[in-house]
Amino acid sequence: MKHLLTSALLVLATFPHVSPAMAQTKVPDSQIEIQLGFAPLVKQAAPAVVNIYARRVVQTQTSPFAGDPFFDNLFRDMRQSRPKVQNSLGSGVILSEDGILVSNYHVVGMATDIRVVLNDRREYSAKVLLGDQDADIAILQIETDEALPYLPFRASQSVEVGELVLAIGNPFGVGQTVSSGIVSGLARSGTATGNARGYFIQTDAPINPGNSGGALIDVQGNLIGVNTSILTRSGGSNGIGFAIPADLVAQFVSQAKAGNTEFIRPWAGITGQSVDQALSEGLGLPRPEGVVISQINPDSPFAKAGLAVGDVILRVDGLPVNTPAEMLFRMSLRGQGDLVDFDVILNGQEKTVAVPMLAPPKIQQSTVLQMPVDGPLAGLSVALADAAVRTELRLPPSVQGVVVLNPGPTAGRIGLRPGDVLREINNTPIVALQDVADTLNSSGRRVKISAQRGNQRLTLRFGL
Repeated sequence: MKHLLTSALLVLATFPHVSPAMAQTKVPDSQIEIQLGFAPLVKQAAPAVVNIYARRVVQTQTSPFAGDPFFDNLFRDMRQSRPKVQNSLGSGVILSEDGILVSNYHVVGMATDIRVVLNDRREYSAKVLLGDQDADIAILQIETDEALPYLPFRASQSVEVGELVLAIGNPFGVGQTVSSGIVSGLARSGTATGNARGYFIQTDAPINPGNSGGALIDVQGNLIGVNTSILTRSGGSNGIGFAIPADLVAQFVSQAKAGNTEFIRPWAGITGQSVDQALSEGLGLPRPEGVVISQINPDSPFAKAGLAVGDVILRVDGLPVNTPAEMLFRMSLRGQGDLVDFDVILNGQEKTVAVPMLAPPKIQQSTVLQMPVDGPLAGLSVALADAAVRTELRLPPSVQGVVVLNPGPTAGRIGLRPGDVLREINNTPIVALQDVADTLNSSGRRVKISAQRGNQRLTLRFGL
C-alpha cells in the first residue's frame, strides 16, 4: 500500500491539473498509473535550468618567505600583489522568456566573464544586473533576442512541509542532474552555510556542490526555491539542503527590472530576539511566539508607530513571525513605501499597527571627516554614530560616539576596523569629529588610540 500511495503522488507529474489534496487520497487503479514517474515533469522543467561558468580575477599576495614561521610574519608588508584567475561552476534558473536569470552570488559575484549553457547545449553570455552577497542571490540578463524556456513562480506561503519536490542542477560538474525529495521544513534561519543568511526552505532532496543556483520545483513544475547550500560535515549531501524562497527571488527580479544594482531591504531599525518559554512567561504571553524588541532606534519606523523595547511583534500581514530573520524576510517581500500591517503586543495589549516600508538611511558625505593624505593616519574616515552609520555598519542602536568608517592603510595595519568607536587619542577624549583632527594634528611621532569594539576595549599604539 505504501508503494501505491507513493505512485499516486507521482500522478501529478503527468496530470498537473490534479490538486495535491486529491492526489493524497487517490489509489492508482491501473498498471500504467503505477508505473508513472517524474519524467514528464522533468522534460517540462529541465530546459529552464542552466549551467553557469564564471571567471573572475582576484588579487593574491605572494611572499618569498611564505610558510616561514618567523620571516613570513616579519615581512608581511612586502608581499607582492598578483592577479589570479578563479573559475566557478554552478547552476541557474531562467525566470522569463526574455532571459532574466537567477543564480547564487557566490557563483557569479564579481565575475568578469559569465557563460550560460542551456540543456540543449546552446551557449550565451550573461551579465549581472543585481547582486546581494548577504542573501546569496544574483539576477542576471542572458544576452539574446531569442525566447527562452522559463519556470513560473509559486507563492512561498503556500508551500507545505511534506510536499514532493525536485532539485535540478549541475552537481560536481557532471551535467544536469535531477534528485527528488520532500520539503523538510520551512522558516529555517541561521542554518545555511556560506554567505547566505536569513530565511530558507529545507529539503532532503540531495543538493551537492554545483547545484547552487539550481531549481527546487513542485510536482506542477513551479519554482518554489533556488538551491543555495547544504548543512554537512563531510562535504557531501547529508539530506539537509536549503533553498531561497521564490517570493524573495521575485522581489529581487522586480528591483533588478527597476534598475537597482543593489537590493534595498526595508529598514527596521530594531534589534529583536525570538520569544522562548522563559520570555513568554516573563512577558505574560499565553504561549511562546513572536519577536520581542530588545533595542530600537528612535528614528525607526517602528518607533514612530509607537513600539518600544519589550513590545512583541507577532505577525506580518497576518503571517506569523518567530525569528528576526523571518520578520525581515516578510518585510523584504513588500515594496518600498508600502504600509504593512503588524500584529503586535503593545503595552500588554494585542493590536494592529501600520508600519511604512522605508529604505535604510544613507550616510551623507557632508557628515564624514576624512583625514588628509599628507597628514597623520591618511585614509582614516570617521562619522558620528547616527541611524545611517549604525545601519550601514550593522551596529546596535545603542552605539554612540565617533565611529570608524574606513581605518585607512596605517590604522588598519595595527588593527583598527570599520565600526570601532573612538574613545581616546593620546589620552584625549573623543566626543566630536573635530576632536579627531585636532588630536592627531597635535600629536607627536607616537599615537595611542583607545577604541570600543562591541564589549571589548582596545588600545592601539604605533609611531608615525
